[in-house]
Amino acid sequence: MAQEARTPAELFDLSGKTALVTGGSRGLGRAIVLAYAAAGADVVIASRKLDACEALAHEVEALGRKALPVACHVGRWDDLGALVEAAYGRFGKLDILVNNAGMSPLAPSSDETSEELFDKIVAVNFKGPFRLSALIARRMKAAGRGSVISVSSTGALRPLPTFGPYAGSKAALNAISTAFAQEFAPEVRFNVISPGGFYTDTSKSWAEPGQEVPDVPLRRYGYPPEIVTAALYFASDASSYTTGSLLRVDGLAQV
Repeated sequence: MAQEARTPAELFDLSGKTALVTGGSRGLGRAIVLAYAAAGADVVIASRKLDACEALAHEVEALGRKALPVACHVGRWDDLGALVEAAYGRFGKLDILVNNAGMSPLAPSSDETSEELFDKIVAVNFKGPFRLSALIARRMKAAGRGSVISVSSTGALRPLPTFGPYAGSKAALNAISTAFAQEFAPEVRFNVISPGGFYTDTSKSWAEPGQEVPDVPLRRYGYPPEIVTAALYFASDASSYTTGSLLRVDGLAQV
C-alpha cells in the first residue's frame, strides 16, 4: 500500500513485528518496550538482571503480546550471539533492534580514568551495539527488511571533561550507525536517537520530576513518553524513507 494511502495509525502500527530492546528492563528501555507492545509488537527484553526482564515480560503479556526475557551483558562479545539465537529461536525473526543498553560513569579526570573503566564503557556503549547490530542486520537484510535504532546521547555532541570516554563511545555509536545505514541498505534502516536528561528510575540520584533545570531552554528534563514517540517513529513504517539520521530529543535549542 502506498504510504500516502495509509492513515497515521496504520503507519505507526507494529502488529506482527518483533523487537529486541537491550537495557530493556528499566529506564528509557522499559518505556520503549511497553510502547512497542502497546503498538502490537512482541518483544525480546534483554538486560543483565533476568528477574527484572521477567517482571517486565509479565507486563507485556498482560497487554496481549508475547515476550522473551533474556539475561545478557551487551559488553561481552560471546553473550550477543547467544542473545540473537535465543530471539530467533523463539520468534523466528526480528524486525526491530533497539541498542539502548549503556553506562555513563563519571571520571575524576582523564589521567585518573583507569583502563578497566575505559574498556567497560567502550564495551557496553560501542562494542556491544556494533556486534549485535552486525549480527542482526545481516539476518534482517536476508529477510528483506528491518529497523535498527541506537540510543546515543547529547553528551556525544556536547562532550565535557567529566565524561570523555562516555562521550567518545557514544560518538562512535553515531558514526557506526551511519556506516551501517549504507552497508545494509536498502533493506535495513539505521537511525539514532540522541536523548538529553530524562526523569526515570535510573536518574533519581540526580534529577527529580518537577525540578527546574536552568541550563535547559525548556527548563526541565524529559519524561519517558517523550522518547517513546521517537522510538515508535523509527521502528515503524512512518519512517520508511529515513535512514542514517540522528534525532535529538534533549530540550536544547542548539548543540
